[in-house]
Amino acid sequence: MVVLGKVFDLGLEIFVRTKKYKIMNPKVQSILSYIGILWLVAYFGGKSERNDFSAYHLKQGLGLLLFSFLFGVAINIVAIVSSSLAGILSYGGILFFILMVLGIINAANDVKKPLPLLGEMFDRQFPFLDKEKDLN
Repeated sequence: MVVLGKVFDLGLEIFVRTKKYKIMNPKVQSILSYIGILWLVAYFGGKSERNDFSAYHLKQGLGLLLFSFLFGVAINIVAIVSSSLAGILSYGGILFFILMVLGIINAANDVKKPLPLLGEMFDRQFPFLDKEKDLN
């Protein structure tokens, strides 16, 4: 019998008979970091389990999330001026979906590879992720 247990440090634990298993391991954190708002779950839920691999993918995922948000804001501004142009440019949002899928594939395969086009600039950004890792 599998019983979903209590929330411990915002990481979910599963109790199977007498053993407990943490679900929020670095690989799960890395995968969740690319899925929009679930970045917050990966960030807060896995602080105790974070390593270089998960911090790397948290940086990549946060950068992708911020860029996609800024792209949406830019599309809305363009829509004020020309709705037909905004409609055409909005198809560029597919690019962010493709980058998200590539990031999830890299995280699932335990690969520290930057996202195409944008990923290398995220390596130097978001130093608070490294500081959190060093404090634990």
